[in-house]
Amino acid sequence: MSVLNGAMALTRRKTVRFGFLAVALGFGVWAVASRWDAVAEGFARLSWGLLAGSVVAVLAALMAGMMMWRALLADLGSPLALPDAAKVFFVGQLGKYIPGSLWPVLAQMELGKDLGVPRPRSAAAFFLTYPLYLATGITVAVVTLPGLAGGSVARFGWLLLLLPLLVAGLHPRVVNGLLGLGLRLLRRPPLERPLTRRGVLASAAWAFAGWAAYGVHLALIVAGLGATGPRAFGLSFGAFALAWCLGFVVVIAPAGAGVREVAMVAALAPVLDAGPAIAAALCSRLVVSLGDLICAAAAGLAARRAESARVPVPGD
Repeated sequence: MSVLNGAMALTRRKTVRFGFLAVALGFGVWAVASRWDAVAEGFARLSWGLLAGSVVAVLAALMAGMMMWRALLADLGSPLALPDAAKVFFVGQLGKYIPGSLWPVLAQMELGKDLGVPRPRSAAAFFLTYPLYLATGITVAVVTLPGLAGGSVARFGWLLLLLPLLVAGLHPRVVNGLLGLGLRLLRRPPLERPLTRRGVLASAAWAFAGWAAYGVHLALIVAGLGATGPRAFGLSFGAFALAWCLGFVVVIAPAGAGVREVAMVAALAPVLDAGPAIAAALCSRLVVSLGDLICAAAAGLAARRAESARVPVPGD
């Protein structure tokens, strides 16, 4: 009877996960298709070489984001093999296309549980990625935009006020205290291993690598739309970082819709007129969505192959 119950529970879990994946993929494909008309003209001006390079840069940025999360999870006590980490992170990230903010973390908690990662640890690593992204992204914007964009981004200067708060809040002593308090309030056992300074620094390094790759992806799009040279290249790094950070902070807009585009157009104003800048912003969002789908598919296949390789052959 217990074997039968276990089999039924396993079937239910697989059904739920398949349903989640189908819904997330559906919303992800819709996110790409729904913007196609708006960006078709912009894409028509891009060469296949620039477009391919932009997609490759986004894939590199998404991989850096996964490595940042993996470094946090390892520091908290759950190191994962690369194929396993990629599957949990990228398939879970598809949940952001489903209406509602908690789908990605719920998916990562469930997928990680199969690999022996306690759910509170998965949740802690997931939520820590956002202040890390914010702190490093604001830093990139501060380094690149004031000297290159000037007054076009002055109205977003208030974002700089968050940087010292984020840096202080990411100190391991502060993070561990907040995590401990949250787990006590939820009546959960404390984390077995606290976050360390080394873990935070390693994760921050991966975050900066991700911002660099995102900057390259936007610079290629901007170049295809007519803005070339060192200034356009440098502005692309700050424009993408500023747009992402504002889209995250202004929670009133789902997934930063609208807010990111406004910020990116403002940051690119010194090198692109409004029309091409809007096209660049929309093309960027579409390429990033396409990258999410590619990474999730590739990670799922890689994890399945790795799992098949670990299954012993009968008779061996």
